[in-house]
Amino acid sequence: MSEHDNKNSVLRHDLPFSYRLILPANASGECLFVLHGSGVDETTLAPLARQIAPRAALVAARGRIRQEDGFRWFERITPTSFEQSSIHMETAAFAQFATETARRHGLDLSRATFLGYSNGANLVSTLMLLHPGLVRQAALLRAMPVLDDTPATNLAGTRVLIVAGAADQTYGPFAPALVTLLSARGAEVDARIVAAGHEFGDADAAIARHWLLKLTRSPDAPEPRPGTSSR
Repeated sequence: MSEHDNKNSVLRHDLPFSYRLILPANASGECLFVLHGSGVDETTLAPLARQIAPRAALVAARGRIRQEDGFRWFERITPTSFEQSSIHMETAAFAQFATETARRHGLDLSRATFLGYSNGANLVSTLMLLHPGLVRQAALLRAMPVLDDTPATNLAGTRVLIVAGAADQTYGPFAPALVTLLSARGAEVDARIVAAGHEFGDADAAIARHWLLKLTRSPDAPEPRPGTSSR
């Protein structure tokens, strides 16, 4: 996180998930729930979120499952198979957390975007599928389907950005299946590929920032030029 964010954010433990609430001085009313990847903590994705939406309030949450020196969102069996009971339990807990966080801090969930990377992106996808209506906008970086049994959720009105890495040999092959799954449930999906592996970077920030601008621009406004790093 930036020096400003470090000075204006403390790790809170008043809800089931530890989190940092980062409020910019010139807040726009937008909000990003930020879910990190495996083996790290809530601080790792905050700089990318700030690139994407500089004026948004950030709720940077920490997964509850220990992994080495960091955390993850639910238990895994292999890098691409996951403990289903853990997924359902942690997803339900996060749905309650998001609702209560919004209530306590006066955040508008209808204007919230859920930004997830890797294991965090996978939790956001299960939030959409298992708790429909909570997530209206989601940006998923390096995500894959994780539910063995997927409910027939109606995701009409949900807008999703999925960014896969062209050289991501672990999750990359599963990204098309996630696009198909969410599209079949009625979500409006914008699927992109960047010249990267499993790591995220400036190309992801540029694509996600442009995507958010498209969602918030007025109907007669010209469309911003797309990022040159997407394809």
